[in-house]
Amino acid sequence: MQQTLLRGSSSVVGSRPTAAPIPSRCIKRSRLANFKPAGAAVINRPDNEEGLTYKKAGVDIDAGDELVKRIQKLNPNIGGFGGMVPFGDSYLVAGTDGVGTKLKLAFDMNKHDTVGIDLVAMSVNDIITLGAKPLFFLDYYATGRLDVDTAEGVIRGIVEGCRQSECVLLGGETAEMPGFYQPGEYDLAGFAVGAVKKEKLIDGKAIKAGDVVLGLASSGVHSNGFSLVRKVLEVSGTSLHDPAPWDSSKTFGEVLLAPTIIYVRKVLELHEKVGLKGVVHITGGGMPENIPRVIPDGLGVAIRDGSWPMPELFKWLQATGKVPTDDMRRTFNLGVGLVMVVAPEQVEAVRQLAPEAFVLGEVVAGEGVQFV
Repeated sequence: MQQTLLRGSSSVVGSRPTAAPIPSRCIKRSRLANFKPAGAAVINRPDNEEGLTYKKAGVDIDAGDELVKRIQKLNPNIGGFGGMVPFGDSYLVAGTDGVGTKLKLAFDMNKHDTVGIDLVAMSVNDIITLGAKPLFFLDYYATGRLDVDTAEGVIRGIVEGCRQSECVLLGGETAEMPGFYQPGEYDLAGFAVGAVKKEKLIDGKAIKAGDVVLGLASSGVHSNGFSLVRKVLEVSGTSLHDPAPWDSSKTFGEVLLAPTIIYVRKVLELHEKVGLKGVVHITGGGMPENIPRVIPDGLGVAIRDGSWPMPELFKWLQATGKVPTDDMRRTFNLGVGLVMVVAPEQVEAVRQLAPEAFVLGEVVAGEGVQFV
């Protein structure tokens, strides 16, 4: 099939699509619209011990929550991982996101060929939570002064992300805006559109008490929480070029720039062959704020602490920054990049297709996420 590709370049960018009938709105910091309080189980540091928090690092999750509440008054349908519009016997599903301050690490390391993968991952991982197969992707690249080699590296990563997602890079916008960005810096935004048959939509409505909560591992921090990561590095005097204490063969920069895992192929295969009741992309807000977005009212989730392989990176961040447990859980994925909810009798079938999946807990009566 022949594709017509679009890539613009301008000094001022001003196009914006109209809202979809079933829209989404995701605040990068917390990505929630229907927050339910979480339990306060401990990883390894009391919440009342003085230390760094996301707010002290410059990101106010509560302010983001308040903005979502205000936007809901203007458009009460927001809150999902993707916005949907009916299209014949299917839904078109759209999502948008960026890479956040992980870009600062790319600038410092002069490594630009992986953040494009992050850009694609953040949007496609959102829309697959509804069962949608990504169809195409658009990017927005903005900088004060265009460095062609740097931009090419970024777009090379975007192309790789689209390859992993089996979607088309349909085009994008390159905006050169002198005086707007620091020299050598740029910002990225991405937009993914997919489709799902109406009868295959994953909407969480079939979830019930006793269903099993499964997880798929992350590659690390992915693309959320880097303001806190950078603050921990700063106050501890740690360089991105220092070897990681748990793996001296890698530097902190290499570990932290590991691209976000793209779960498209695995999730769509599992949904087609097994059937998934719910899927959650664990981004900003962590498990406490993202899992409740797909759980019906009156139900919660009990997560067994220690039931998944938590990367040493998160233990180091908490210990070094004296980060309270609640902030760790609300800021980072803690090693869990994607969550799936299935019936108990489906667990073995999932493990046959995804042996790397691990049991995190189960759906219970109540509300929110409790760590037990």
